[in-house]
Amino acid sequence: MNYQLVFQSIINGLLTGGIYSLMAIGLSLIFGVMKIVNFAHGAFMMLGMYFSYWLFTLFGIDPYLSLIFSIPFFMLFGIIIQKLLINRILSAPHSAQLLLTTGIMLFLENTALFIWSPDFRAVKVGYMGSSLSIGGLIISIPQFIAFLGATFITLMLFTFLKKSYLGKAIRATSIEKEGAMYVGISINRIYLITFGIATSCVGAAGSMMSPFFYISPHVGSVFLITAFVVVVLGGMGNLFGALISGLIIGVAESIGALFMPGSLRQVIPYLIFILILMYKPEGLFGKRVQ
Repeated sequence: MNYQLVFQSIINGLLTGGIYSLMAIGLSLIFGVMKIVNFAHGAFMMLGMYFSYWLFTLFGIDPYLSLIFSIPFFMLFGIIIQKLLINRILSAPHSAQLLLTTGIMLFLENTALFIWSPDFRAVKVGYMGSSLSIGGLIISIPQFIAFLGATFITLMLFTFLKKSYLGKAIRATSIEKEGAMYVGISINRIYLITFGIATSCVGAAGSMMSPFFYISPHVGSVFLITAFVVVVLGGMGNLFGALISGLIIGVAESIGALFMPGSLRQVIPYLIFILILMYKPEGLFGKRVQ
């Protein structure tokens, strides 16, 4: 066995896993606070990729610098979606919630297909093929920057939720909605902000992936299933669990690609997923409900 190749796969998996974590944290945040499974999450990521692509194509703005624009844009976009659509089905059965978020996903994907065609696109930055060599291990510069960016945004989100008054209000709503209402927290306002934050996280993940991953109207579906695997693995609504599980799935996927051909690289992550559902359905960091 070539151990250097294994270590290289682990490095690649960790870099990709950082993006998975950022995606899954937004999905987990929505479920933890609002108890909604958002199937439109992948479509939001697709829009984030196109957002950075067009900023780069039309104005020459680097995809990573485009975060300055994409984060507030998708924050506002998420608030609008929550206000106009999601808010109407908060008390509806889960089947209605799933149908609505699936409908949003299909609408956004088909709108993108109509406007931008099904052609694959790519952001061709000058440093796309650049890399660092450390002890014989190759680290892709674009992926490393994306990993650092995702880690920074994740830490900032954790700090916001832990230290700020608004973050504490979000956590209180997640733990006990009635109690939060009793102490004067506006639940509707918290829902708007939560959905906006989650959408800005996945939009930022899309922006950071655009320099090294193809862009198409259906690219979000590729990552949506992975995001759900990460969320369930870490524990539904557990942000720390989503962070760690994203890294685990990234490494498992990379190791799978090393030993298995083509699409079979997904076998190891999904095998982990199945085992978790069988023996610890609450997730690695979730609490078992009696």
